Amino acid sequence: MYNPPAFREDRPEILHRLMAQARLAVLVSNGAGGVPDVSHLPLMHSPAQGLIIGHLARANPHWKALRAAGRAIAIFQGAEGYISPSSYPSKAEHHRVVPTWNYEAVHAEGPVEIVEDTARLHEIVSSLTDLHEAPRANPWRVTDAPEDFIQGQLKGIVGTVLRVETLTGKRKLSQNRNAADREGALAGLTEEQAALAHAMRAQQGGE
Repeated sequence: MYNPPAFREDRPEILHRLMAQARLAVLVSNGAGGVPDVSHLPLMHSPAQGLIIGHLARANPHWKALRAAGRAIAIFQGAEGYISPSSYPSKAEHHRVVPTWNYEAVHAEGPVEIVEDTARLHEIVSSLTDLHEAPRANPWRVTDAPEDFIQGQLKGIVGTVLRVETLTGKRKLSQNRNAADREGALAGLTEEQAALAHAMRAQQGGE
C-alpha cells in the first residue's frame, strides 16, 4: 500500500479500533498466473492473540490457493469519501486544487492456516456469530439451531486463521492541506459522509 508519512498510522490502539469497526474485510493471497486470489469476508480480529479468523465456502477454490501460498493479507476498510476541490477556501485564491478521496485502511499480513477440524470450525463460526449478534436485543446463537443441522453446515466451509506479523495503517484525512482547507473539506461533506467527517475530526484532535 502506498503510504506517505503524512498519512501513516502506526498506533496499535487506532489500528485495532479500525479493524474492529470494519464490516466486510478482503482476504488476498498470491494466485496462479500472477493474479491475486481475493475473497470478501467478515473477519474477526483478536489483538490479544494476534489472530484474524474467518471462514470460506469449501466450494471456493481460494482456500486451496491460501494453503499453497501460505501467507495472506487481510484488508480492513474504514471511513471513506470524495472531497470536492470546491470545498477548499484556497480554490478562490488560486484555483490550484484538484479532487481527492479521503479514507482509512489497515492491512494485516502474515502466515495463514486452513482449518478443517470440526470442533475448531464450530468455535470459529460461534465466535463470529456472537460478535455480530451482540448489538441485537435477542442475539441468535449457533446453539439455537439443531446440532445435526450445524454439523452439516460445517461440512460446507473451511476456516482461515491469519497470524498477524505486520500491521500497516493509513488514514488519508486531509492532513496535507492547510487548516482552512481542512475545515472547508469537513464543511463540504454530505450527510451520507458522516463517518468520514467523524474520522477527520478525530484525526485533527490527535486521535
